[in-house]
Amino acid sequence: MRANQCLTVFAAIAAIGSTAPLQARDRLSGEARLAKMIEGRTAGKPVDCVPITQIRSTEIIDHTAIAYTASNGTIYVNRPSGANFLDDDDILVSEPYNGQACRIDIVRLIDRGSRMPSGSVGLNDFVPYPKPPKPPKAG
Repeated sequence: MRANQCLTVFAAIAAIGSTAPLQARDRLSGEARLAKMIEGRTAGKPVDCVPITQIRSTEIIDHTAIAYTASNGTIYVNRPSGANFLDDDDILVSEPYNGQACRIDIVRLIDRGSRMPSGSVGLNDFVPYPKPPKPPKAG
């Protein structure tokens, strides 16, 4: 390898190495990510259960909560006991017994890379954050 090729390789490695701390620093905390997700919404009265048929998607928010998005746009936030086990790179495995996700359920976490169990958490109340109403059209 020529000297100027080596310099190019080292420069590329240095550039990659220098961006890693920036990416880690720019990543939002779990609380900040949750706040951004529910921004502009108002919390409703907590509920014990959410029917599985209404849930369109789920998202683990690192060390904070699980967000269940319903088909009507409502985001149900569950802050489980043991939230420190939540890793946004884990796969959430739930086994509802009555067609609902409920506050007494325990959900398992599977490491996405190794496919090994990485923990479990007990669900608490689901706090609904309905989609804000659309402003009336002018005219």
